[in-house]
Amino acid sequence: MIHNPNNLITAGVPLEEATKVMVMVHSRGGSARDILSLSQHMEQRDEFAFVAPEATDNTWYPYSFLEPMERNEPYLSSALTMLTMLRARLQSDYNFHASQIYWLGFSQGACLMLEFVARNPLRYGGVFGLSGGLIGPSNTPREYEGTLDGTPVFLGCSDVDSHIPEERVFETEAVLSRMGATVTATLYPNFSHSINEDELKMINSLIGAR
Repeated sequence: MIHNPNNLITAGVPLEEATKVMVMVHSRGGSARDILSLSQHMEQRDEFAFVAPEATDNTWYPYSFLEPMERNEPYLSSALTMLTMLRARLQSDYNFHASQIYWLGFSQGACLMLEFVARNPLRYGGVFGLSGGLIGPSNTPREYEGTLDGTPVFLGCSDVDSHIPEERVFETEAVLSRMGATVTATLYPNFSHSINEDELKMINSLIGAR
């Protein structure tokens, strides 16, 4: 394993006491502590534990998410395995059902998280991909098996993001919708590669609706 599955930090309600948990996946060059700071903007904090894994050298995989997947190996597989192990731990050690588990990622972390969710579909509490999309070049076959069974998904991104083509956001929306998710995708005109207030409001509204 390139990424250490024990390298994570938590915030909010202790995992033993929380009724919901949000896994927060940081960007390239970011850190678990960076992404965990978003927990301060989440409503219902009295119900949530927040868990943020950290990538080795703060990077989940070395090249663009649009490159052929094999170019990002073995880092990509290690990162996906780390999320698999984290989900298993949340379910077995802390008795969270899939519907109590929420996923949030930004930039490279959003790409990794969305690819994980597509490969490991269940009825999750919610999936929030900020400035990200499914991994691989444009001709990647999206033959994921299983269903997201009504999982609410929000995808937010700039329409001129220098890292995330808007076409990939729409492709991700289509794929996850086909897998049974209820997807809302919003492109923000001329916005920077960052997280905005409207995205946080949308996340909170979806959490509240659950």
